[in-house]
Amino acid sequence: MLVSALVAAMTTTCATSGVAYVIPALHDDHGVSLADAATLAAIPTIGLTLTIIAWGAALDRFGERRVLLVSLGVTLVGTTAALVVAATGGGFAALVLPLLLGGLGSGAANGASGRIVVGWFPADQRGTAMGIRQMAQPLGIGVCALTMPVFAQSWGLAAAFAVPVAVTAVGSIAVATAIVDPPLPAATVTGRAANPYRGGSFLQRVHAVSVLLVIPQSMLWTFVPAWLIVGHGWSPLTAGALVTVTQVIGAFGRIAAGRVSDVVGSRMRPIRWIAVAAGASTAVLALTDWIGSPLAAVVMVVATVSAVADNGLAFTAIAEFAGPSWSGRSLGVQNTAQYVATAAGTAVFGRLIDATSYPAAFAVAAVAPLIAIGLVPKDPPLREDPVAD
Repeated sequence: MLVSALVAAMTTTCATSGVAYVIPALHDDHGVSLADAATLAAIPTIGLTLTIIAWGAALDRFGERRVLLVSLGVTLVGTTAALVVAATGGGFAALVLPLLLGGLGSGAANGASGRIVVGWFPADQRGTAMGIRQMAQPLGIGVCALTMPVFAQSWGLAAAFAVPVAVTAVGSIAVATAIVDPPLPAATVTGRAANPYRGGSFLQRVHAVSVLLVIPQSMLWTFVPAWLIVGHGWSPLTAGALVTVTQVIGAFGRIAAGRVSDVVGSRMRPIRWIAVAAGASTAVLALTDWIGSPLAAVVMVVATVSAVADNGLAFTAIAEFAGPSWSGRSLGVQNTAQYVATAAGTAVFGRLIDATSYPAAFAVAAVAPLIAIGLVPKDPPLREDPVAD
């Protein structure tokens, strides 16, 4: 079930982030400016942002299995439509609606799989289990990075857009085969559970910290392929291989971060350590790229791994604190805030790179995690049995 939750969550990553890996093809082969290609890459994230809280409310009310199947069905329709448009020669405008639809449908997987982990695992295993589940994001990025640029270069955009279609189809099969809903407490069904946002600022601060930490993460995920291919002359295959290796390391980094949180009994202290590492390494990346150092690619790996390590910890803390009656909505708020920041940041960084340079963009991205360090809250008491309110 944990593996099926991971695969289901990979569909969200591929549907919303896959377009970023055809930015070089759009830019070089189809005459689309970097800024416009970056805007196109942000459209699925905009669709996701519009519906993710609604998907979370549906999860709180109806459970994981049914909602996931509906969500993934909508995503499959959108990603397939994008493939058809690309295959028939449709341009920028024709891709907007299919990519938006794919994003609209992809919002349930993150919140649902988070609820599954917290619903079925005890407190001293949740950090590790969520770290495994959170491998979905870097693994999804790795799959897209390894395949989509090469497919676009060799066989065209339609072949590249087949990758999100395939991942979504596999995710749908995994959900139908293996996902079992955790028990729903009475308060979930009747809607009488207390609002966890009242009486304290823990959730609000976790959301704010996560938004700040996602800025370098999304910037690196979106623009590193173009940085390597367009800015440094790497081949799509070599660039994709490096990005994939980086994402695999980042995936295991999430498991390590989750395990550390289980051992030390804290979700927030490791997040603070990660914020320090992400800010410092992204700043060093800006410096090494500015001076033309060959070490810049190595530093990029460190910065990317650091930037992705916090997500599982934040998801676990939110689901534990909110409880099963509110975790779907709370994780929806978390994802909405992050995806708004990602969508806005993608467009802003695309224009910043056009107007200045990649080192300047890396330097700006490094500021956000440094701000986040002081906003990380203290840990609340761990809830041993989140299945019962």
